Amino acid sequence: VQLQASGGGLVQPGGSLRVSCEASGINLKYSAIGWVRQAPGKEREGVACVNSFGGVTWYADSVKGRFTISGNNEKNTAYLQMNNLKPEDTAVYYCATDPSCSTFYYPDTITDWGQGIQVTVAD
Repeated sequence: VQLQASGGGLVQPGGSLRVSCEASGINLKYSAIGWVRQAPGKEREGVACVNSFGGVTWYADSVKGRFTISGNNEKNTAYLQMNNLKPEDTAVYYCATDPSCSTFYYPDTITDWGQGIQVTVAD
């Protein structure tokens, strides 16, 4: 499994960013894919997950109403649209896959990871 993440960068508070994750070696029609973030000095936190096969989407409470995860099965790519960004959203964001979105509650158990991309929310 290979996960190629892109996007991210620097944005002002209240701004928006979209990050993408292209998967290979796995069919996203039958797997969950999502994002996990880690801020300096903090533990990994599951952010969002989508499982097209089960029709499931999941969000951490801290991002509900602001982040939207979606998938394009033809492109085998997932997207995370992040709106109304806050300084506390600053972190390295990792794309990850697992058979189930439930794993994103305990992201340390996820086995397939992409490279991290930096998202910084600051004036």
